[in-house]
Amino acid sequence: SPSIACPDSMSEPPTLDSLAAEVAALKATSLGTNAQALDAFYLLVCGVFVFFMQCGFALLEAGSVRTKNTKNILLKNLLDACLGAIIWWLWGMGVAYGDSGDYDDGNEFIGTAPNNGGPFAAAGWEGRDWQESGGEYYGYTMALWFFQYVFAAAAATIVSGAVAERAQLIAYLIYTTIITGFIYPVVVHWVWCDGGFLSGGFTGDKDKTWAGGCIDFAGSGVVHMTGGVAALCGAFVIGPRAGRFDESGKVMPIPGQSTPFQVVGTFILWMGWYGFNPGSTLGINGAGYGAVMARAAMCTTVSASIGGLTVVFFDRIFSKTYDVGMVCNGILAGLVSITAGCASMHVWAAFLTGFIGAFVYYGASKTMLKLKIDDPLDAYAVHGACGGWGVIAVGIFGSNNYITMGWAGAESVTCIADPTQCGPLEAYQGIIYGGGTLLGAQIAAVCIETLWVATLSLMMFYALKFAGILRVSEEVEMAGMDVSKHGGSAYSTA
Repeated sequence: SPSIACPDSMSEPPTLDSLAAEVAALKATSLGTNAQALDAFYLLVCGVFVFFMQCGFALLEAGSVRTKNTKNILLKNLLDACLGAIIWWLWGMGVAYGDSGDYDDGNEFIGTAPNNGGPFAAAGWEGRDWQESGGEYYGYTMALWFFQYVFAAAAATIVSGAVAERAQLIAYLIYTTIITGFIYPVVVHWVWCDGGFLSGGFTGDKDKTWAGGCIDFAGSGVVHMTGGVAALCGAFVIGPRAGRFDESGKVMPIPGQSTPFQVVGTFILWMGWYGFNPGSTLGINGAGYGAVMARAAMCTTVSASIGGLTVVFFDRIFSKTYDVGMVCNGILAGLVSITAGCASMHVWAAFLTGFIGAFVYYGASKTMLKLKIDDPLDAYAVHGACGGWGVIAVGIFGSNNYITMGWAGAESVTCIADPTQCGPLEAYQGIIYGGGTLLGAQIAAVCIETLWVATLSLMMFYALKFAGILRVSEEVEMAGMDVSKHGGSAYSTA
């Protein structure tokens, strides 16, 4: 432990002032070290919450498919976690957060390796050199890797629900690798990396950004819309399940096997969102971070709740029933809708965001059926449509009290270059507060991200289809993949 060295007998005796200064320096060093350790622990705890969402996805998806495909969908959820970790370690984190040198010539499109390899395979994070140069962070960088890994795994898992009950395992492995290793981390670099051309929260030099950059605090667009748009492309290319539509195009019900699984899965996902959204402060020691975390948690709760209530009662008008599945998807719609703006809105705005998100979900879900696109989990309606709405909602409801970080914070390039530009900027707040530029930046981000994800996803899924490895045969689909591919039913009758 640090201590004050005894003075040499030949040296000048210490004065009271010099001793006080040395004690203060030691305290500052200790506090800084403890702060980094606490932030690392905070990220790990929040990351565990998000990781447990994989269990929620597994239960929700298993409950939404038929008994004959239970093992298959559970296997894919397990492999999401396993394959995603290896990809994120080897190159995913590097594509997302790597750089190309110093700030002035950094890559605004994609992360690349600095001199020592940086985040690629953690080459720059281990060994003596890293301990000497960055060891004071006490593992914060690796805790951040874990937190970002579980986000990447969530984005990939969204897609598996949209192509459930008819996608081949080899196709799943290929598309998961491409999404986790390239499509998703490039979007992360744009929005969440210092220097990214869509980043309003991290890129201080606004000349490097599109309209000043967007605010997507926890990933309505980065995570959910990316996964949802890829899911839409997959469901479109692979085609509907056998029997989903009759010859006249009428929708035929294919009920899932377990409502209890769906409900428990939804509750687990809801719980995991308290790591997803509040944890996106990426620490707890910064000035005001505790307040941001608390606001994110409250806004998340209110939006989820009104989403579930709105969808079930609105659907009751048409279906004449109280559909449990609608409550589940309404809750998830509210959660996805508030993810971008949970830290930059007042609670009443979070209520409106979730309320409107419920109608966005419902309209998208019914539109998919009209277009004869079969999405068993409503992955696009929940994650894609509501994710896009969530990003746009920040441009409408972003509070002038909470939206300043990144655009005109005290450490931003804009503020340093011109002190008159420090503090709130009217253009970069919600349109209801008189802003306008922010809404434009949010819409631009939605359009650019959608174009990127849709283009690459369609290319990928069509390539798999033309190669004959996207969809299982009709015989396997009718018999079920558990019996055909996984050694028998998931449920024992013994």
